[in-house]
Amino acid sequence: MSVRGDGEPGSSWGAGGGGLRLGTRTSPLAMVQANGVAARLRELADVPVEVVGVQTSGDRHQGHLGELGGKGAFMREIDRALLTRQIDVAVHCLKDVPGDVPRPGELVFAAYVERDDTSDVMLFPVASDVQCMADLAPGALVGTSAVRRRAQLGRIRPDLRVEYLRGNVNSRLGRLDAGEEFDAIVLARASLDRLGIERHGESLDIVPAVGSGVLAVDCRRADPDIVELVRLLDDKETRQCVAAERTMLHGLQGHCNSPIAGHARIERGGQLSLRGMVFTRDGSQFVHSQEWASPDKGEDLGTYVSGDLLRKGARDLIDRIPH
Repeated sequence: MSVRGDGEPGSSWGAGGGGLRLGTRTSPLAMVQANGVAARLRELADVPVEVVGVQTSGDRHQGHLGELGGKGAFMREIDRALLTRQIDVAVHCLKDVPGDVPRPGELVFAAYVERDDTSDVMLFPVASDVQCMADLAPGALVGTSAVRRRAQLGRIRPDLRVEYLRGNVNSRLGRLDAGEEFDAIVLARASLDRLGIERHGESLDIVPAVGSGVLAVDCRRADPDIVELVRLLDDKETRQCVAAERTMLHGLQGHCNSPIAGHARIERGGQLSLRGMVFTRDGSQFVHSQEWASPDKGEDLGTYVSGDLLRKGARDLIDRIPH
């Protein structure tokens, strides 16, 4: 890409043009993810890429995300940087993209990178003898930032205390290992893998978040050269699964405090399956739906599953929990 004096992008790529500016949050995990995407772009297209950290209000705020309007707090400044051409593309964890707020029409997710592990893992202090959730004593304190996890843990072990825990992965692990607060915490396996953290934990049999394990690469629709370049990263099966999950999420119109879980995958027989669940905060009540379709019918599948969940009472469960 070359940048003209008026700030409008040209159409040349490689050594003869300018570098691609790739924006991301400034957390260690976000930077690792962005550098991975940048390396892949350099490899595929021989394009110089500069990773640009953008501090977001969600990262600056240490309280509950609901106080800032939800997970959109991780995206506002990055969206603005894209729209004002301070950066050319952006990398997001798709699970952090709100489902009840429309994306700016000028922007498009041109690529969904091949999905990583979607599982949630429960971790224990390094000095603890506890090896699995079954070993935790009644009343043990578990930390997580996700209402979806809280609800499903409530179904499995209603005797546990689950409290809100935010922070980057290393800070959460530090608080866990200090042994003064939490008996266990729950993190995404993909986060540990991307950071290269090898740690014993128990993979939980719970439904993941919509978009779990997926990195989405965002860019401006008005820059077709950039869109075409970014599409080199797109994984077909991941996009098909994302279409089903995100359509379901949009149909439910849940907010960041809504305990909604959803997971699509290509089954061995080639069919696309979608499982969706909506819970009360403590997990004592829930509705569930699962259906199958051909992989090119992801949006239709998501529409059907969200409608089925709503027919079963999902709207009442969602509306019980304030934004």
